[in-house]
Amino acid sequence: MLDVEVDEDVHALMLFEKAIKRDIHKMHAFVRFEKQVGVDGGEEYLAYYRPDHRIVRLAAPFFVERFGGLQWTILGPEETARWDGEQLEFLPGVARGESSGDDDLTELWRSYYAATFNPARLNTKMMRREMPVRFWPLLPETQGIGELVARAPGRETELVAKGGRRGETPLSAKPFLPVERDLSSLAEAARCCQGCPLYAKATQTVFGEGPRDARVVFVGEQPGDQEDLEGKPFVGPAGQVFDELLTEAGIDRARVYVTNTVKHFKWEPRGKRRIHSKPDSREIFACRSWLEAELTAIRPDCLVLLGATAAQAIFGPQFRITRERGQPRRSDWAEWAMATFHPSAVLRAGDAAHALQIRRAMAADLKLVAERLRETSSKETSRG
Repeated sequence: MLDVEVDEDVHALMLFEKAIKRDIHKMHAFVRFEKQVGVDGGEEYLAYYRPDHRIVRLAAPFFVERFGGLQWTILGPEETARWDGEQLEFLPGVARGESSGDDDLTELWRSYYAATFNPARLNTKMMRREMPVRFWPLLPETQGIGELVARAPGRETELVAKGGRRGETPLSAKPFLPVERDLSSLAEAARCCQGCPLYAKATQTVFGEGPRDARVVFVGEQPGDQEDLEGKPFVGPAGQVFDELLTEAGIDRARVYVTNTVKHFKWEPRGKRRIHSKPDSREIFACRSWLEAELTAIRPDCLVLLGATAAQAIFGPQFRITRERGQPRRSDWAEWAMATFHPSAVLRAGDAAHALQIRRAMAADLKLVAERLRETSSKETSRG
């Protein structure tokens, strides 16, 4: 009967089992001991933990195995676990007492967390899911989270500029840029770029394409498998979706410039297929010189960023497509700039309804681009 997962009672039991296991895992992860002076004058380690379920007896053996050479006590509101170095016993629960928060272990936790905090991988939503806020009062390292999060954007930029590791030469395409910075010279020079390791696995550099007097530039993430083989941007399945959306918006692709944030295809093998792999911050930083040179040569009136990678390369790492797409703003590279979804999001959608939703959102955003182009054309005509 218990293997009939569609049964409501069995399903509820399975969910309960999962919750218990998750609670045990959280207890193993979030118990923090403070060093105290025991009644006999020796060292004793004390912690307080408030689980969601009655799991103390299930979780305690882990601490015996890991800290068997110490005397410790884990206090809890319903039950307390104590290990005297030889025997594990369970005592009644107690209300939480005030901890000093100034022992060596507490300071060690704070220093360790600050040292391992990676600003380039900051995801506050994921952090709160893995380290729920209700546990924060129990964790000494959480006292510094606010400052670490606030400093993250600046620290990420600093780390990328330094190459991410102490003493490591930063990746950069700058040495490969030509003296002449017109589009044809840039495209020719980019063919020999070895500014980051991605060139080694790519078939060729996929540079931007379009007229040098284009009034709008579209920037994606990176070339895909078909683009890598043909040497042209947006010619694969996502490119077909892109072309359809441009046509619907009344934008002539022959009159726009299309490029990518990263110029080489980053991929991983899966059988005989080459599967797209997202470029990391160092690779994006290394390739930024090409994108900046393209935008400087064209000086577009409109800049459209397709997807999170392109948007964050221009607007900064805190930009979120789902929250800020379709909102025009000024940028260093164009008076009018806007981000929308990448056409590949339509192809990756889990179902037809979601794909249609993304497509409609992109269509609405591209209509804004078309309106902007018409407005600027009217102004130029009236001045003439």
